[in-house]
Amino acid sequence: MHDRPNVHLFTDGACSGNPGPGGWAYILVHPATGKRREHAGAEADTTNNRMELTAVIEGLRALSRPSDVDLTSDSQYVLKGLREWLDQWKARGWRTADKKPVKNEDLWRILDDLRAAHTLRFHWIRGHNEHPENERCDQLAVAARQALVNNDP
Repeated sequence: MHDRPNVHLFTDGACSGNPGPGGWAYILVHPATGKRREHAGAEADTTNNRMELTAVIEGLRALSRPSDVDLTSDSQYVLKGLREWLDQWKARGWRTADKKPVKNEDLWRILDDLRAAHTLRFHWIRGHNEHPENERCDQLAVAARQALVNNDP
């Protein structure tokens, strides 16, 4: 019998300027129980890709035990990175195919550790296309970014 819970993780990142202030958000849904958790945060000086990665990291960190995770994102960068590029980067000593350092290596290393604990299935959706959880994540990420900017002296 399979004792790992199945969860759905929806993520998004938002940045005003690139770099600039950014926000990230995730929604975790446990289909068996209907439980839902939303969380968001922000950083003062970041990039959109870093916020997309942070949303996935924070969502996976929120899981209390190894899980089967259906990860839904509008970021091809995140999904292709996890599905296609990460193992190759590691094999090349965190270098790209053209021997350049991997951008956001610090976050990719964290994601590499987190994916070892979970079974991930990847789902891409077009951003801003009326997908309810993606739209909600975007709202949460933008609100977190805006709250940070408004509190900036």
